[in-house]
Amino acid sequence: MGVCFSCCFGRKGQRNGLYEPLLQENERDAVADLLTYLENRTETNFFEGDPLRALSTLAFSSNVDLQRSAALAFAEITEKDVREVDRETMEPIMYLLQSHDVEVQRAASAALGNLAVDTYNKLLIVQMGGLEPLIRQMLSPNVEVQCNAVGCITNLATADENKSKIAKSGALVPLTRLARSKDMRVQRNATGALLNMTHSDENRQQLVNAGAIPVLVNLLNSSDTDVQYYCTTALSNIAVDAVNRKKLAQTETRLVQSLIGLMDSTSLKVQCQAALALRNLASDEKYQLEIVRSRGLPPLLRLLNSTFLPLILSSVACIRNISIHPLNESPIIDAGFLQPLINLLAYEENEEIQCHAISTLRNLAASSERNKRAIVDAGAVERVRELVLNVPLSVQSEMTACVAVLALSDELKPRLLKLGICQVLLPLTNSQSVEVQGNSAAALGNLSSKIQDYTPFVMVWDQPAGGLHGYLQRFLESTDKTFQHIAVWTIVQFLEGDDPQLLARISSSKTIVNVISRLNVYSIQPDGDEPLSGDEDDSDEGEIVALARKTMALLEEKHHLFKAIASVDESKEMSANTLVNEPNEMSALAIVKRGGSN
Repeated sequence: MGVCFSCCFGRKGQRNGLYEPLLQENERDAVADLLTYLENRTETNFFEGDPLRALSTLAFSSNVDLQRSAALAFAEITEKDVREVDRETMEPIMYLLQSHDVEVQRAASAALGNLAVDTYNKLLIVQMGGLEPLIRQMLSPNVEVQCNAVGCITNLATADENKSKIAKSGALVPLTRLARSKDMRVQRNATGALLNMTHSDENRQQLVNAGAIPVLVNLLNSSDTDVQYYCTTALSNIAVDAVNRKKLAQTETRLVQSLIGLMDSTSLKVQCQAALALRNLASDEKYQLEIVRSRGLPPLLRLLNSTFLPLILSSVACIRNISIHPLNESPIIDAGFLQPLINLLAYEENEEIQCHAISTLRNLAASSERNKRAIVDAGAVERVRELVLNVPLSVQSEMTACVAVLALSDELKPRLLKLGICQVLLPLTNSQSVEVQGNSAAALGNLSSKIQDYTPFVMVWDQPAGGLHGYLQRFLESTDKTFQHIAVWTIVQFLEGDDPQLLARISSSKTIVNVISRLNVYSIQPDGDEPLSGDEDDSDEGEIVALARKTMALLEEKHHLFKAIASVDESKEMSANTLVNEPNEMSALAIVKRGGSN
């Protein structure tokens, strides 16, 4: 800076003969004062008082050399000292910004960009009309001017209050054009500005309208990692909107392949954003399939096995969305994702990672018995049983939902019961989260259907946490019709299982029998007018009434059956010949006992 000033003014105390006749007296004084202040710059505040007045005198001069000197001084000062300033400080810089001289433009926009790091200053610059001259400078043929103007816009666009104003100012088209600049500095600033404009729905749409998408996609292949990062992140934000995803699918056929390639970038932040961009694209079915078909699973698995949290989070979020499509379930399992996903269930450092991991396992289990078996074989149920009571509610909800899906498999139900899954599901039926309650109850209901051995349920009748008995009572007495429905349906499964011990416990529970009796006889419609019949309504209430009636019928039937069996047993003690002459009763006894002893 000292060299620049000596060119214009000479040394302190001297008058350069070339300029002396051209300067007004106040300008000569301002030059002298400014040189003094600059020699003591570490102790001088240039944003107020005499130093600011000296700079302002030069800035508002009609002498272009003095304007250059003022602009250069502001640029250097603000490079080292950024603080909140007032309108008085900003006015001379804003005036210089409108100069037709390239050097003045370059230095003034640099000073403004430096000040625009401060939050208050960002808003003040826009309020004072700074966008219009900055847009003009973006159209300048001078690369330095372009670079500084775009850099200033980039900083201004980090303030939410400015984004809409920038979008409406006409800045997006020149920004998009400059993103294709041959100068890497201009490219970085322009793509950074475009990225900053992608954080709201309205601005994203205006960016799309300005033709930014093909430019951003093309620059994914840039040799500059900063440009790659800005473009990848901008496209990730744009892909949040369904309309934009559709447009991307129609026009950008190379997008998925480019993003998959960037997951092998040497830059961790680029890898992370590439996976997040694929995650947002994978909100649509088309992209879920395309990512797998384009060999996106191997790099995602590599990121999943990383020790860097952002990479793990981005990849597991992506694979969760990809796993939504049924056709992707087996490819994901075959690619080796099961064990890493199960390991992530215990990732206590990040709740979101745990949620994504267990949700992915649930998705993978949805459509195939083979996949359910593979998930159980890999140890997922043991890990869930170990963790579920101590993880956050959001993770509990996903874990219990996953167990409910696995429990749909008739083949796997005995294994899940043997692993003691009921011991953790029962306490969760009394969770503070309605979702956790419902998922846990659904899992218990699924486990109760079509099994041979009901011993695991008998063993938890009273414990833990009030046991099966307490859970059924709470849900039957709940005001939530879905909860009532689950409980009654589960009781029907138990009764149809013909386990004598379970039947005895259910029938001896006055609370359960009384509630079911009430549901059987009387259920009020929402308008409170008439009793609701299961034959007359297909709603939850109608189904509850029908199930309650079936439960009472089964209780009565089982009661008579066991009474008949008891009579047979009594007669057997009286005569050994009865055993030979009563084959039908003996057969019934064997059927009943087989359910309880296996």
